[in-house]
Amino acid sequence: MRTVLVSLILALAPVLRADVRLPAIFSDHLVLQRDASVPVWGWADPGEEVRVSVAGQTKTTKAGKDGKWMVKLAKLKAGGPHTLTVKGKNTLTVADVLVGEVWLGSGQSNMAMTVQSSKDFEQEKAAAKFPQLRMFTVDRNPQRTPQSDCKGSWKLTTPEDVGPFSAAAYFFGRKLHQELGVPVGLINSSYGGTDIAAWTSEDVQMKVPALKAAFEKWAKDDAAFDPAKAKANYEKQFAAWKEKAKQARAAKQTPPRAPQLPLQPRLSQNHPANLYNGMIAPILSYGLRGAIWYQGEHNANPVGGPLYAKQLPLLIKDWRTRWGYEFPFAWVQLPNFNRPGDGWMLVRESMLKSLAVPKTGMAITIDIGDPQNIHPTNNQDVGKRLALWALGTIYGQKVPATSGPLPAGHKIRGSEIVLSFTHTTGGLVAKGGALKSFVIAGADKQWKPATARIEGDKVVVSCAGVPKPAAARYAWLDNPDCNLFNGAGLPASPFRTDKWPVETPKP
Repeated sequence: MRTVLVSLILALAPVLRADVRLPAIFSDHLVLQRDASVPVWGWADPGEEVRVSVAGQTKTTKAGKDGKWMVKLAKLKAGGPHTLTVKGKNTLTVADVLVGEVWLGSGQSNMAMTVQSSKDFEQEKAAAKFPQLRMFTVDRNPQRTPQSDCKGSWKLTTPEDVGPFSAAAYFFGRKLHQELGVPVGLINSSYGGTDIAAWTSEDVQMKVPALKAAFEKWAKDDAAFDPAKAKANYEKQFAAWKEKAKQARAAKQTPPRAPQLPLQPRLSQNHPANLYNGMIAPILSYGLRGAIWYQGEHNANPVGGPLYAKQLPLLIKDWRTRWGYEFPFAWVQLPNFNRPGDGWMLVRESMLKSLAVPKTGMAITIDIGDPQNIHPTNNQDVGKRLALWALGTIYGQKVPATSGPLPAGHKIRGSEIVLSFTHTTGGLVAKGGALKSFVIAGADKQWKPATARIEGDKVVVSCAGVPKPAAARYAWLDNPDCNLFNGAGLPASPFRTDKWPVETPKP
């Protein structure tokens, strides 16, 4: 009887033992951040000794009471490939590990937009032969509580694999790889049609009254949600949509977007903190050089636009705090697009204001959008402009410019307003003729088209019909016809000098 019991225990031992395991991001083909003490972590039996070896160094630790363990590697030099070995009661081997520059790309659909959906895909596909440029894509996963792991895998840049890559992140990373000559790892954690609140942790948002109110509204909507009623309403909406889509196709017009089957509100990808919980929390602590962000379309409304000036800095601070260091962070300012109302411009303005946060940058894209498509296909220039910022400000390389012209104050000079700018590298330029898209107003707030001329690093605007000007605006339209650039060929950001309630000016 005793022999049978011992045999049974021995047979069950492998099942009862918790093998050492790693999160998904520590998998074959990963890229580790160079010149930094980067963490490697995972899980094992409480108290189990774990040994981590890579690139000639070994670190040892023990799993805590919760089974989690972490080591911090000494600074690694760019290069590879290496093998990462993790040994406890079992041994894990991660192959083809490189050391280089690691960047996180996040946001909504324009960050999620793929290389195969971008312009010149066949040409880009054929040229996609960069085995040291790699991307890890985090699976979409809204969650109400922070998750410890995610699903995803590292892919090399090959003609076969590049198609599903985030285009904005890929073209950004490719430029860095080509200019720096080191491996580059890109982490794509993005989800189309999502609110910035979904990407920010619950803790920090609950401390801001305007954001805490959103949680309360979601809770109220969740309590009132009736699945049967929601499904019935959806079926009616879908039937109506089918008829409208049929009519649109017959008229050779773009069909309206199909309605979506409603989710329980608390499960929505747009519920505050849900994407932070499911798609950012699992990769917290992974060694990064910095992050790039392409989002804001979802928040482009008269209420959300001004609030975005609080939300973007809050997200940056939240992520930096949780990673434990002030990593560089840049975003893409919303491009030109036909979007009625003031929200589009207000998000752009909030993005401009957010440059007050240290170690941040912004790619201005007012000239490379598509008036009819919220997903413009020129992601090559988006990535290049983000890369110019990174190369010039983070890596100290000589680049044509790190930004287009940014407003730097104004003075009223008699009947004129003198506008000052930074980032005027190569001098201010009126591309294609006289300056356009400047408007001016007096105290009556009646906007009128202005005559504008360049004087060094300044623009002087005036209007015969406004003898006593009070304020000026530039490119303050969703899809402006504007042409102020610097000598490096980068466009100026839209802006306004006033703080008046917004009324979209007439060109």
